[in-house]
Amino acid sequence: MGWPRATAPAWPVHAGLLLLAVTTVGGYALADPELRNVIFALVTAVPIVTYLLALGAGHLTDRGPWLAAVAGLGFLTLGTVMWPDWIPGHHFGRAEGSVTDLVMASAHLLFLVGTATALRRHGRTDPGGLIDAALFGLCAAGPLWEWLIGPHLGSHATALGKALLFSDVLVLAAVLGCLIRIGITAHGARGPLGYLVLTASLTLANDVVAVLTIDGSAVWTAQIMMLAYLTLAVGPILPTARGVTEPAPGPAVTRHPPLGLLGAALCANPLIAVVQAVRADGPASVVLPVATMLVVPMVVLRLRLLSSQRARAERTLAHQAHHDELTGLYNRRHIVTKIDEAMDALDRGEISEVTLLLCDLDGFKPVNDRYGHQAGDAVLQAVARRLSAVAGPHDAVGRLGGDEFMILQCGGEPVADRITAALCEPIPITGGTVRIGASVGTATAWPGDGADRESLIARADAAMYAVKARPAAPEPEPATI
Repeated sequence: MGWPRATAPAWPVHAGLLLLAVTTVGGYALADPELRNVIFALVTAVPIVTYLLALGAGHLTDRGPWLAAVAGLGFLTLGTVMWPDWIPGHHFGRAEGSVTDLVMASAHLLFLVGTATALRRHGRTDPGGLIDAALFGLCAAGPLWEWLIGPHLGSHATALGKALLFSDVLVLAAVLGCLIRIGITAHGARGPLGYLVLTASLTLANDVVAVLTIDGSAVWTAQIMMLAYLTLAVGPILPTARGVTEPAPGPAVTRHPPLGLLGAALCANPLIAVVQAVRADGPASVVLPVATMLVVPMVVLRLRLLSSQRARAERTLAHQAHHDELTGLYNRRHIVTKIDEAMDALDRGEISEVTLLLCDLDGFKPVNDRYGHQAGDAVLQAVARRLSAVAGPHDAVGRLGGDEFMILQCGGEPVADRITAALCEPIPITGGTVRIGASVGTATAWPGDGADRESLIARADAAMYAVKARPAAPEPEPATI
């Protein structure tokens, strides 16, 4: 049986999750300690099964990142089997820095790396939004640590244990921010992304709960962690899971947060450090400086991205100001500026002559009338390519508008005959080819002859109409398939 299509209803999956969550969480609370370990280990294996099934059915693309995520989940399950007392014994949350903590943190990081790699395509369409989201997450991690986690760590917490726990909080907060951002932009995959957001939120909440309940029962910690595993298992089996790694084409259209809000978030950690320094009721924490140092490279990356975007926008605007949108040739304004520059160089004696060629297409109107404006645009683009190929490397080629073109030469070999020959060749359009002609008028200015831009254009225009007055150009040939 094939995997459900994207249009299939998702309610059976939601209902199955609810039933499984109630059964496992309730069963864990009522079971004896040994059975609790079995239930917890089985729950950690559920997402591995769903991910492997989805990968085997071809429902999840980009197999490499998802396999890395599955490997991370496998290490977590293996760690649960090898150290079954990690959760029930409340070692999770003590920040002891043991081998178990190191293995679990590494497995967790491997899964997050795999997931982040699978989501990389969304970053290509909205890199600035993801950086902003990650910054918000990192800025929120500092207060979370200082207010809820750090003050409740006991004497059993080691430097390595604190570092592992704090890094887990930082990564989860940043990933949570990015997942929320992607969920806003990826409308077609909000279901699986919503479950990933729930998984990250539950895992982050579990870090807090594990520390706050360190002297009480570990049941809450285990139950929240089981819910995180179950919500993680739902994502890949939803009909729209493919959209997680295959974003809709086109750029993201969501707005970025106001700069004031982003600035307030960046000020959170320094302000807390200032309050701690003023109160002077305990040793200064190194957590906030570390969090701030992690934020700085991301701010620099965001500024670099903004600078690159602005540079690209300026280049685009400059190109649009000087070039014709359809053909890519110089537009009328810029080619006229080029003529003025050439005439000034001629007056200064820097060049020996200035030649202007006006080119008006013959038989172009019937192409539009017979085959449509799309075919006409294809003909104009083909003419632009051929004129650019005929012109010399230092010649300027422009489109004056409609079917009129201009070539400016500052010396060099005459190209009028080559233009006529090039444009008489068949031009392919959709469904066949057409033929057009061209009337080319040439005017040349030399030093001391008193010519200016207006007179040079007028002479070239008169020469073009003299050519056009000759026998009529051929009608376009019917398109042949």
